[in-house]
Amino acid sequence: MKLDQALLDELMVRPGAAAGLDGRSTESTTIEWKGSDKRRYKKVAEEDLASFVDELSEAQRLLWANNTHALLIVLQAMDAAGKDGTIRHVMSGVNPQGCKVEAFKEPSQEELSHDFLWRSNKVLPERGMIGIFNRSYYEEVLVVRVHPDLLARGSAVSGGGPPQHVWSERYEDINAFEHHLHRDGTRIVKIFLHVSRDEQKRRFLERLDEPGKNWKFSVHDLAERKHWRAYATAYEEVLSATSSPWAPWYVVPADHKDALRALVGGIVVNAIDEMDLQPPKLGPDDLRVLSHAKVELLAE
Repeated sequence: MKLDQALLDELMVRPGAAAGLDGRSTESTTIEWKGSDKRRYKKVAEEDLASFVDELSEAQRLLWANNTHALLIVLQAMDAAGKDGTIRHVMSGVNPQGCKVEAFKEPSQEELSHDFLWRSNKVLPERGMIGIFNRSYYEEVLVVRVHPDLLARGSAVSGGGPPQHVWSERYEDINAFEHHLHRDGTRIVKIFLHVSRDEQKRRFLERLDEPGKNWKFSVHDLAERKHWRAYATAYEEVLSATSSPWAPWYVVPADHKDALRALVGGIVVNAIDEMDLQPPKLGPDDLRVLSHAKVELLAE
């Protein structure tokens, strides 16, 4: 199955347009799809996800066999929006040899000694591979935007607060970086998991109430929650400035995890479909080698 193009268009932040996060639902899409049937919401969404997982498994084989493109999936979200679970469920049918997940934590001193794109650049997926960034270089225009004092960590920009042009210049750098990757064969899918503040609170309380989930909670998450409005403002500007024809952003409602995972699966499958990959065709010399190999095996 495929996601309807009209639904993909609704989820996408149109290049050059505002993301409009305040006007986007965190619960559902306006365009009806199978997973939005409230009477069978969970079951239908799980069925859709299973279909996308199967299609993604086949698409990955073609990606690997062709060895002409790479796929980079960038996931950004507020805390507790469901990034880890989304990766685990959507990529459940993918061969681990062809997929690598990178989780970006606080940068090391070595990373701070380079430009802000360096640590992402060195772990990009090679051709034939799927790479997933759980957070990414976008943290340097999100977390650092909310906490501008962090900009002075090994940065050429320091002093009494960052000049405003730093952010616009970083947006330009990101757009140019992603354009370069696209021209070199890496297709980029950027997904923002759009969770509500109330749902984040519910998930935090769930982590505190259930002993088996206590390890998921961090007091750092609670501290960052106090900056919710600042992060929302930063995300609005970032998504609006960096959604491009070659690397668009998709805003996926994240309050319902089953529908979230199905929608992300559909977006990823659509991205690989757009590569129009076909099984590699062998030349006459290769076919002769195969023919001789068959004769040799049959003669044993």
